[in-house]
Amino acid sequence: MPPAITASALDLIGGTPLIALDRAHPGPGRILAKAEFMQPGGSVKDRAARAILLAARADGRLAPGAPVVEMTSGNMGAGLAVACAALGHPLVVTLSAGNSPQRARMLEALGAEVVLVPQVDGLPGQVTGADVAAAAEDAGRLARERGGFYVDQFHAPEGVGIHRDTTGPEIWAQTGGQVDAWVASVGTGATFLGVAAALRARNPHVVCAAVEPAGCRPLAGEPVAKPRHVLQGTGYGSVPPHWDAALMDLALSVSDDEAARWRRLLATREGLHVGYSAAANVCAAVALLASGRLPADAVAVTVLCDTGLKY
Repeated sequence: MPPAITASALDLIGGTPLIALDRAHPGPGRILAKAEFMQPGGSVKDRAARAILLAARADGRLAPGAPVVEMTSGNMGAGLAVACAALGHPLVVTLSAGNSPQRARMLEALGAEVVLVPQVDGLPGQVTGADVAAAAEDAGRLARERGGFYVDQFHAPEGVGIHRDTTGPEIWAQTGGQVDAWVASVGTGATFLGVAAALRARNPHVVCAAVEPAGCRPLAGEPVAKPRHVLQGTGYGSVPPHWDAALMDLALSVSDDEAARWRRLLATREGLHVGYSAAANVCAAVALLASGRLPADAVAVTVLCDTGLKY
């Protein structure tokens, strides 16, 4: 195949641009953001979805044509739908009913079978850890009943590995090694941990800041006072299974109102319509640059996790 032709949607994953947010944040310092919303599935989760499925096919956990089953808040499901379409696997996803209805419609449009799971203690638009656990339990059951491969993204090592091997090195190359801080929200923790590991391997002085919803900060060592928040896909109220505290220098909190404000600012000042976790990442990066912990000309890199079209 000629080099200018891409073989499939799988080959569109990764290699995203790094964009300067100088209009939304003129200083101090500079914020650069990885445009992960430009992936074919619309989010950073495309990387992990492809990596997990290719690894499972390679070692025999996923047989040709066998179903793939996963719990999702929407983004991993979309990434898996893209990968499953390209690889020839049916996809079944369980989704908490509290997630935005646009997510279910998007997943169905991509060919996935969507099973909505009633919320345990959350509200529409505010999915809690208990809601996620209920959806995960249903996903595991469906995988057993249908003889499918259960992705189990929270425990899949490929998630951290793909960000260590691709996203982090991409950021390092795109900045010419000029990275003072890495800021990212935590759901499974794969993006934060993988990129942090890659950057620390190249410069052990990079400050790595995890982002948590206000009132739901287990990484900061605080009891969960507000399990319901708008940062869908993050802040589940518990420490992720593969968490490595040595890669986190500090945890920053962002309120629902702050995330909504920065989501609007990114749209009106940068022309970037992104989700709440992406807006929270930028908000936290601004706070870090203003804290005095970094030099006045510091470069903070973060990630625009997904498009705002699914909210």
